[in-house]
Amino acid sequence: MFTGLGLMPVYGPGIDPTRIAAQIVTGVGFLGAGAILREGGDVHGLTTAASIWVAAALGMAAGFGYYAVAVFATALVIATLVGLRPLEARFFRGRKNRRRTDPLDIDPSES
Repeated sequence: MFTGLGLMPVYGPGIDPTRIAAQIVTGVGFLGAGAILREGGDVHGLTTAASIWVAAALGMAAGFGYYAVAVFATALVIATLVGLRPLEARFFRGRKNRRRTDPLDIDPSES
């Protein structure tokens, strides 16, 4: 969506929407990177980071006046996120609320 919005030639010769998109992508990239956390071998926050990117793209589409594109993309993203939740629950059952025990935290007197 960022690329498509940057290529729309409806602006005058003094405005370059690709430069606007590039700055938004750079700033949102830092926000998304901050949302991704790594704990041991697990990575958390990828969906949150992707949602931040989508929100920025939707904001850019609405800001440029492409409301139909923004509404369509919003519906598509919501349908994808809601639709994938049951699949995730079915195929990745043990993913939620699991805790990894650290061998250094185990008290030998309890065994």
